[in-house]
Amino acid sequence: MELIKQNKKGFYFLLIVLVGFLVWLAPAPEGVSRQAWDLLAIFIATILGVILKPLPMGAIALLSLTVTIVTNTLTFEQAFSGFSNKVVWLIVIAFFIARGFISTGLGARVAYFFVSFLGRTTLGLGYGMIAADLVLAPTIPSVTARIGGVIYPIMKSLAQAFGSEPNDPSSRKAGAFLTQIVFQGSGITGAMFLTSMAGNPLVAQLAGNSGLNITWGSWALAAIVPGILSLLIVPYIIYKIYPPKVKETPHAKEISTKKLKEMGKMKSQEWVMLATFILLIVLWIIGPYIGLIATVTALIGLSVLLLTGVLEWKDILGEKGAWNTLFWFATLITMATYLNKFGLMKWFSEYAVGHVQGYSWMVGFLILAILYFYTHYFFASNLAHIGAMYAPFLIVSIALGTPPMIAALVLGFFSSLFGTLTHYGCGPAPILYGAGYVSIGAWWGIGFVISIVNILVWLIGGGIWWKILGLW
Repeated sequence: MELIKQNKKGFYFLLIVLVGFLVWLAPAPEGVSRQAWDLLAIFIATILGVILKPLPMGAIALLSLTVTIVTNTLTFEQAFSGFSNKVVWLIVIAFFIARGFISTGLGARVAYFFVSFLGRTTLGLGYGMIAADLVLAPTIPSVTARIGGVIYPIMKSLAQAFGSEPNDPSSRKAGAFLTQIVFQGSGITGAMFLTSMAGNPLVAQLAGNSGLNITWGSWALAAIVPGILSLLIVPYIIYKIYPPKVKETPHAKEISTKKLKEMGKMKSQEWVMLATFILLIVLWIIGPYIGLIATVTALIGLSVLLLTGVLEWKDILGEKGAWNTLFWFATLITMATYLNKFGLMKWFSEYAVGHVQGYSWMVGFLILAILYFYTHYFFASNLAHIGAMYAPFLIVSIALGTPPMIAALVLGFFSSLFGTLTHYGCGPAPILYGAGYVSIGAWWGIGFVISIVNILVWLIGGGIWWKILGLW
């Protein structure tokens, strides 16, 4: 088995190199510099590497940076410029802060609180899990960590408490329903804050390359109405099309209350974590008005946690997900930035606009947004999809006449929402699918139905809200 895996990785690696080499060999189109075309070849190979994963994502990123330098496509300073990017460090620091939620137990306490408050019925239990996810979302940027580390263990224990076992007919009692509620909810909460999904800061940075400034507050304000509408509507839709056999769950409140009693009163570290969480939210909201950028706010929060002992330096060093994110995130930002600086994105937008001229901006953008959404069937990572397609789709959308901020935000929101289409489309997907409660047919069917619901809610409900905000 290990030999097969090694051969498979070797084949993928050769395929990546071959694709990049073939792109490099092709003559650059008229109007595109050789330097831009060389960087595009490396970029395409990098995205393919992120999708196929013959090596960890961070290793792929490091190899790609090395190639850009060795081939003189970028200088050393240019290749590593992304590592000083403030958006990169915002997401890395947010990973560290998220560790405080998990290690102090505050995240689990929040989840049990909402379950005890809303869990008298299975539908209420689902809303309770989503409410917990929503509260944790602003400061836990990894949806995988939030769902896998906090929400999923609680969900599974509650499902089994009602006699719902995985890979068994009893899975439909409660486990299958709750699995889909948690999964679909994670895509919505991931779209609601700049810091609630690892790809969102990448979206903000790519939009920034087109001259659009998306702050933490502006993202949250634009997303709050369609996000809450989705969180209210989607669980009910799932309840109707994929109902649990157990409708009443009076013991959920008892179980959660018992767990909270076992945890005892909030400890000092939890209070510090809670106070830091509130401080971060307040500063992220008012930061643009007092000259405090989001990354500095995150540094303040991390410093508080270190000074108070909630986090130790070994916790920072041991947060592998953050350091891995630093490498691939900085690399993608670097490449996207220089593809734009070298003029490739301008050429692409002019080329694409020539093929969609004649449509009104609303029709044209609707076609582009839906195409952007459903091409996620071909991706196993939100981040790979964003890195490959967000910038060109944004540029073409703006060139069609779409209000720039509407184009940037809608594509940004879709960059989280499309992750719930399949059982492999985002980080939490394999965790929750692997639990064994939902068949693959049901998973894809529900994913498609909810995708339509989300698109309608965010474009219609969101569109009205954005009109009120003056975004178009």
